[in-house]
Amino acid sequence: MNHQQTRSTGDGALLRRYEYEDGWVVAADLGADAEHVSVDTVGETAIVVIEGDGEPVESEFDLPGEADSVAVENGVITVEGQR
Repeated sequence: MNHQQTRSTGDGALLRRYEYEDGWVVAADLGADAEHVSVDTVGETAIVVIEGDGEPVESEFDLPGEADSVAVENGVITVEGQR
C-alpha cells in the first residue's frame, strides 16, 4: 500500500490517497453531515458541494482514475476506483 497525504490546509479538508495493487482510495474529512454533502465524479475529478448556512460551498479534487464508488459517512467522503 502506498499512502499520500495530498492536502491539508488550515481549516480545509484533509485529503488522503491510498494506492493498492488493484485499486485506489481517496478520502476527505469534511466534518459535515452526509445530508449536507453531495459528491459527483466526472472523469478523474470529484466535485463536492456542501450545503449549510448561506451559500453552498463547492470544491473539487483530482482523482487517480475514474471512480467506481463514492460514499459519505460521518463527515468523510470516500471515493474508490480500480487500476
